Amino acid sequence: MKKICSIQGSTDKFYGIIRRSFGYGYLKFYLFFTFILLGFLGFSQVSTEIDTTRIRIGEQMQYQIIVNETDEVQFSKLILDSLKRIEVVESFEIDSLKNRLIKKYALTSFDSGRYVLPSQTVFIRNKKFLTESVIIDVATVAVDTIKQPMYTIKEIRNEPYTFGDILSEYWWLLVLLIVIAVILYFVLRDKVKHYERINRIPPFDMAKQRLKELDSKKLLEENKIKLYYVELTDIVRTFIEREMNIPALESTTDELLETITDFNSSSKLNIPEETIKKLQKLLQEADLVKFAKSKPLIDEIETHRNSAEVIIDNLHPKTKEKNTEEDDGQ
Repeated sequence: MKKICSIQGSTDKFYGIIRRSFGYGYLKFYLFFTFILLGFLGFSQVSTEIDTTRIRIGEQMQYQIIVNETDEVQFSKLILDSLKRIEVVESFEIDSLKNRLIKKYALTSFDSGRYVLPSQTVFIRNKKFLTESVIIDVATVAVDTIKQPMYTIKEIRNEPYTFGDILSEYWWLLVLLIVIAVILYFVLRDKVKHYERINRIPPFDMAKQRLKELDSKKLLEENKIKLYYVELTDIVRTFIEREMNIPALESTTDELLETITDFNSSSKLNIPEETIKKLQKLLQEADLVKFAKSKPLIDEIETHRNSAEVIIDNLHPKTKEKNTEEDDGQ
């Protein structure tokens, strides 16, 4: 259905001509004719259209204001019903068609009832024009409760967690894991490079180098005796493991001495008995310092340091051959 309405301004000039021609006897006729003419002239300038005045809740209707002019036309803000039940879904841009301007609106309502869309104001060359008000009926949606089956009330169920829910709640844990992974990557990479660099150096040369580095750390002067013995025994154990292919770093003192004794008796290692006794004494007294909080004297510490170097020299094949040749020459 379409509603069309209009109003225009004064027609005093035309009314004066009629009055002079026919006099005041026809005043009522003049006034009636004037209003008819006023409506006709207004219709030619401003009009409104609406595609329907009856909708159901939530449905939309198209409302538009049409002006038969294109110059100096100004549309005012759309005035809705006084109860604020009619809402604007979308306000479209002004269209220009055949020397006309059309302002379109998409309207809707979510409350049933009858509402009045009031007159709208349009200015043409600074003259005010009003549209006619429109009555809009909004009906509810009929529900057939007879055909609709009845169901029992169900329990409230929690929605299952999705990966997005977990990520939004524990994103900080993911960031922490990434940071830890990056740190481990660089630490392990440096550690692998360190071991690769160590493996390229012969065990005997590496042990000698580490003994010199231990002396330069001055741990005894700082009273770090336990740390000193930890590094000293690690140097000896690492040398034995690399030189003799014995798991010295993972073995206890008794297991290591037993393994070396077995290897020495079942093969041609020819490790002097005195060297094995020095190794036993060094490791056992180092265990007392590391685990029993024993504090040896400075002379004892120097003896243990010298014993470690002697053990490394005696277990090195070239050093043993040199010592054997010197004994044969004597």
